Amino acid sequence: MLQQIEECCSLGAHAAVIIPPTWIIRVRRPQSSLKSSKKKKRTSLKCNKTSKKGSEVRNGRWKPFLVKPLPSQLMKPLLVFVNPKSGGNQGAKIIQSFMWYLNPRQVFDLTKGGPREGLELYAKVPNLRILACGGDGTVGWILSVLDQLSLRPQPPVGILPLGTGNDLARTLNWGGGYTDEPITKILSHVEDGNIVQLDRWNLNVESNPEARAEDRDEHQTDKLPIDVFNNYFSLGFDAHVTLGFHESREANPEKFNSRFRNKMFYAGTAFSDFLSGSSKDLAKHIKVVCDGTDLTAKVQDLKLQCLLFLNIPRYCAGTMPWGHPSEHQDFEPQRHDDGFIEVIGFTMTSLATLQVGGHGERLHQCKEVTLTTYKSIPMQVDGEPCKLAPSVIRINLRNQANLVQKTKRRISMPHLNDQQPLPDTLQIRVNRISMAAYEALHYDKDQLKEACESTSSEAMPLGVITVPGDSDLETCRLLIERLQENLDQTCVHVSSLFLLFQDSDTMRGECLSSQKLSLKWCFLDCTTADRFYRIDRAQEHLNYVTEISQEELYILDPELVLKETVGTSPGMPDLVDSEEHQDQSVNYILPALNTIQLMELHQQGADLLLQDAAGCTLLHHAVRVESKEIVKYLIDHGKSRPSDVNSSWRGETALHKAATSCQRSICHYLVEGGASLMKTDLQGETPKQHAERARDQDLAEYLENRQHYQMIQREDHETAV
Repeated sequence: MLQQIEECCSLGAHAAVIIPPTWIIRVRRPQSSLKSSKKKKRTSLKCNKTSKKGSEVRNGRWKPFLVKPLPSQLMKPLLVFVNPKSGGNQGAKIIQSFMWYLNPRQVFDLTKGGPREGLELYAKVPNLRILACGGDGTVGWILSVLDQLSLRPQPPVGILPLGTGNDLARTLNWGGGYTDEPITKILSHVEDGNIVQLDRWNLNVESNPEARAEDRDEHQTDKLPIDVFNNYFSLGFDAHVTLGFHESREANPEKFNSRFRNKMFYAGTAFSDFLSGSSKDLAKHIKVVCDGTDLTAKVQDLKLQCLLFLNIPRYCAGTMPWGHPSEHQDFEPQRHDDGFIEVIGFTMTSLATLQVGGHGERLHQCKEVTLTTYKSIPMQVDGEPCKLAPSVIRINLRNQANLVQKTKRRISMPHLNDQQPLPDTLQIRVNRISMAAYEALHYDKDQLKEACESTSSEAMPLGVITVPGDSDLETCRLLIERLQENLDQTCVHVSSLFLLFQDSDTMRGECLSSQKLSLKWCFLDCTTADRFYRIDRAQEHLNYVTEISQEELYILDPELVLKETVGTSPGMPDLVDSEEHQDQSVNYILPALNTIQLMELHQQGADLLLQDAAGCTLLHHAVRVESKEIVKYLIDHGKSRPSDVNSSWRGETALHKAATSCQRSICHYLVEGGASLMKTDLQGETPKQHAERARDQDLAEYLENRQHYQMIQREDHETAV
């Protein structure tokens, strides 16, 4: 036992980012002296000396510990700053998780003194990285303190987006918001991410001496909320709406305690401002000069009601106001590290089209801007609004900050040997999961997978897609949506054919499998962590399908509706033949089967090899209802051998099902029609073994004899070849 205690701790899988306990030096609190003044003086001198050396007393505050790092090129120590109030108090929930995985001394709550204390303590740690857990404002706060401390080299900052807009996080591939990604995955991404530069811009404000007294406002301010921006600076309509929201929230904070209410207020304020035309005369009260070029006349001709100075591609919760690179003609594609700022104008119409892929009027790409205003105008700096008095605002490049960009990486190939190259194509079955099932079972991978494999209401199969081996999830999304369209197109034929074998309740269950996907569906990762978790849509291009899929792909559809039906599972039609389901056969009232109906549908172009959501063909269902005539028709008229099609749900062929229910005549038809006696189901069992389990020894002997015959035929064929 003592030997185990003395063993050196490896710090686990994330040792590279963890601050070792040996770096943390505890400091005793200096005791106040009640003796002579000489001793008091001596004590104060000692304290001053220690503070000069960078120890426990700084800025009049005593520090309980200090950090003495041991440099190593293999280490990338991480400093985590969490804003507990961001994103509906998500930060308060994850701060404990970070303290569990890391050294608690490297995790800081920003509501307790801000980031300065932590940055000062770890200023001399080499290869330091920072994770900012909060909104874009939290990131800007940390970058501003780094500027003040003048750390060289400046540590790069990664982002865990907890805010509402998160445009900077989207730009750097961290996504539009935190859902439930495991902390271990986040730590890996921060450790492996690329370091990129972000331009930061100064905002120098001076009073405009040419402004008239009547153009001033009693609610105006003489300076902007902050004098530097990372994302954007804007004036006009959008700033007016943001300012109205900000003022209302300050007056009644209890009314703005949910994102839904906030969005509703934004929408209402925007609509009322649109009707009142509060920013329609913006162009008459400003002058814009970019790199010496006066754009005022153009702004007035276009009757712009909003002016945006944009540093990053994203704006207003993910929209792209500069447009996509393919659309650029007279301008260069936008970058966040090129030393240029994009100047964009909006009318009310172009602002409204942003959410559906539109863009603004591209005015200029420049290095310096001089903006003159002649009346009090609403403005916002990275989402912080105000109403600025008539001013002269000069924008120029301040510096470049180091940030961590989340990268696309192949960390594992779960169902592929690392020594083998990727296959050209992959066939992956797609399962759709409801929000209720996900919330109840996402912490238990095995239990949720079992729910998907059983005929329960927790999930349902959507179909099978074929993708290139090196596909990312964006490619898979396109194929899944195309699969959904194909299901809709073939719905009529499928319904008509399977109505021959199913009652109306079962058909309602079948229709659920073709229930249209909602716009909010997302992929689930069931492979790279100890539980299921959602993948943000903005990060789908960063994930290879081989990283999150083991022959099956799971998607979460929050709007999936599952209805209970009689005699069938709500999420999955009761099509799988088993003892449990056969006991419930009294609940079915099957219609009279008519071969003529099948012939008519076949002549109309219906595909006899169609499969339902469980992967069962018409032949599977004909066997289930013991219709010899339809079995014979399907064998005679199938373009390929339908008898060898496996159900994707349990891997059973029609012969497996016939052997299970001891249907000797149908087994004979299937064998004579070329059904393979050597094919196995997902349990590795042949049709002969199914007959043995059903205790039909004569049928098992027949199938065994025919199996030997098929094996001899195959050997003779291979010898001849």
